[in-house]
Amino acid sequence: MKTLADIGEDELIHRLVAGLKLDRSVIIGPGDDCAVVKAPAKAGERLLLKTDTVVEGVHFTTETPPKLIGRKAMARVISDFAAMAGTPCHALVTLIAPPQTPVKRVLAVYAGLREMAEAHGVNIVGGETSRGEQLILTVSLTGTVGEKSWIARSTAKAGDLLLVTGQLGGSIKGKHLRFEPRVAEARWLTENLPVRAMMDLSDGLAKDLPRLADASGLGFELWAPDIPITPGCTLEQALGDGEDYELLLAVSPKMKASMMHQWHCFSPKVPLTVIGQLLPLDGKSTNKLKGGWEHFR
Repeated sequence: MKTLADIGEDELIHRLVAGLKLDRSVIIGPGDDCAVVKAPAKAGERLLLKTDTVVEGVHFTTETPPKLIGRKAMARVISDFAAMAGTPCHALVTLIAPPQTPVKRVLAVYAGLREMAEAHGVNIVGGETSRGEQLILTVSLTGTVGEKSWIARSTAKAGDLLLVTGQLGGSIKGKHLRFEPRVAEARWLTENLPVRAMMDLSDGLAKDLPRLADASGLGFELWAPDIPITPGCTLEQALGDGEDYELLLAVSPKMKASMMHQWHCFSPKVPLTVIGQLLPLDGKSTNKLKGGWEHFR
């Protein structure tokens, strides 16, 4: 079985980029010193930028199917674009791997990257390769969002309801490798509900909800019995497992009940659940929860 050391960097790059699907926004793709792409074409659009890394031993193991590694690396970044109600466009991929890594494994990783990218209209326009002690993938992504339609974490108000898509908990059972970024769902929600703040749940509700509340200078009340829990999981796992990649939203309390029915018609397989409320930060509320993923602990 050939390894990366056998074929070298130039041949590896040639194999990785062969047959990449690129749309008309790409002027120069992989192979030059920089990629060249067209600027946002619509008046009033803003540019979004995001980078994310997955590391062997942290985000996946040596036994993880390589295609799912690539899929996850791309999906994580796309999920961040969903959290801002944006549209992803162009990606740069940095691959670090030990020289003894089988070429077949790396090609399968890249197949997962490409499959997820193509599903969301993302062009892989370049990147970098290097040797290292373990497999590491970094995906940098650009995209667009309307100047008046992007959603931040810091714009929630006291009284806003807290909603979450999907079900929480169970990432260790494989959910973290097969989740679907909620891009279409985010677009529908921000167009049809009075959404004031939003983020994706990457480190667990127990870690991310306090981040959203803190960004807006608020506390919160969490209605634990209403939290949608993945079958077979506990409330503790729903709060702290992390890597759910569902959307957490702060929505005006003026939201109409009919809007939930409209959501069900739009996305019958993805629940949308009210799980609490944001409150003024005083002695009656909190902005802390125990649990969640912490990289340096």
